[in-house]
Amino acid sequence: MSNLANEALLALAAWPGAALLRRSSFAYLLANATHILSVGLVVGAIVPLDLRLLELFRRRSLAVLAPFLSRCAAVGMACALMTGALLFSVRPVEYAGNPAFLAKLGLIAVGVANALLLRRRAAWRDAASGGPVDAGVRLAAALSLVVWTGAVVAGRWIGFL
Repeated sequence: MSNLANEALLALAAWPGAALLRRSSFAYLLANATHILSVGLVVGAIVPLDLRLLELFRRRSLAVLAPFLSRCAAVGMACALMTGALLFSVRPVEYAGNPAFLAKLGLIAVGVANALLLRRRAAWRDAASGGPVDAGVRLAAALSLVVWTGAVVAGRWIGFL
């Protein structure tokens, strides 16, 4: 890691919010619990949507499910990113060198990119409005399931390295 990057990480660790989280077990507990709940909201919305896109639960309308679950996942992702940044600030140098943390970040980036690219496609808009689900949309859903599962596993792995 470059000196500039290391200095930036040390400055982040010195940030008053990071110091508060290190000093107050209650503040850290709240940030951590909110992060876990946020991740649960992301995964809890994405998994049923992906499974429906993969033609499971066919009796459930995608026109009803897709907008609601997509918004839930987006809100969960926003909260997870904010709380994740807070938690990262507590030990940024250690996290930046943790392979599981880096894998988690990479998988999150792939998952978000997959979702954003999918939502730009006309095939997604057709499926989300109750039309047919094409093979490309199903492939994106399958990738999503693998990537988000991997991100959760990598997140749990962080504490073991």
